[in-house]
Amino acid sequence: MEKIKRTLGFIFAHPLAKRHPLKSFSRFLAWQMQSYFFPHKLFVKSFVGQVKFYARKKLTGITGNIYVGLHEFQDMAFLLHFLREGEGFLDIGSNVGSYSLLSAGVCRARTIAFEPISTTFDILTSNIVLNKLDNLVTPVNAAVGASKGTLVFTSDADTTNHVLEDASVAGNTVKVPVVTIDESLENLSPSLIKIDVEGYETEALKGMTKTLDIPTLKAIIIELNGSGARYGYDEDAIHQLLLSKGFKPYAYDPFNRKLETMEQWGDMNTIYCRDTDFISERLTAAPKIKIMGEAI
Repeated sequence: MEKIKRTLGFIFAHPLAKRHPLKSFSRFLAWQMQSYFFPHKLFVKSFVGQVKFYARKKLTGITGNIYVGLHEFQDMAFLLHFLREGEGFLDIGSNVGSYSLLSAGVCRARTIAFEPISTTFDILTSNIVLNKLDNLVTPVNAAVGASKGTLVFTSDADTTNHVLEDASVAGNTVKVPVVTIDESLENLSPSLIKIDVEGYETEALKGMTKTLDIPTLKAIIIELNGSGARYGYDEDAIHQLLLSKGFKPYAYDPFNRKLETMEQWGDMNTIYCRDTDFISERLTAAPKIKIMGEAI
């Protein structure tokens, strides 16, 4: 019951779902019934445009899109309005591929998707095949860090699977390879990067110092919610690093296509931008995309 309350709270606080409450609630009820009676079945669900995805019970990283159209509305809408065909996108911590499906399936951007957990990676690759995006998305079954090696991860925490510093901790774990972004670009020059690695952002950034200097890179969507503290990392250092590279934190209003300067950061996802005149022009010029029946 508590989980249902949290989900309903998420739905009715969601910027787009608030404009379409009956539609969102009916989607919620329909999915609850489907997943209750068929908890292990993979269902094919419509996403944005012609893009579809596989969903089943407990895949919270993608099932939120069923209820509200775009689970992370501001950030996903920013991607949809900003990216252009043929550009590069890095999806670091892709889970089952929500962002990668949008970048490649809708924007037709060349995408590299990094996902360390093999069971999650299998669904990511299935989503790529489902949408015939093999020529645009390169899936990498690895974690991202400061140097090559291996790490131990939790494997049963869905979207919150994370690195374990103490490999003896009880629970389901898996050992995964680690790659660096600087060595994994495959001649791709990204315009946009999304980083969501459950507190390991500091290490991921250490392995992408060259990438941060690539001129085509205009924006980074990064989760800074205090999770880095579990590893002893100060996330203010990430903020300062990105400032030193010319990025500044913004929130995005998809309805009005406006970037809004953030005086505070570190709640959930933050969009760091540089060359904001260029970005703003792009956001304004992007074609509308229909989500939840509304053209955004």
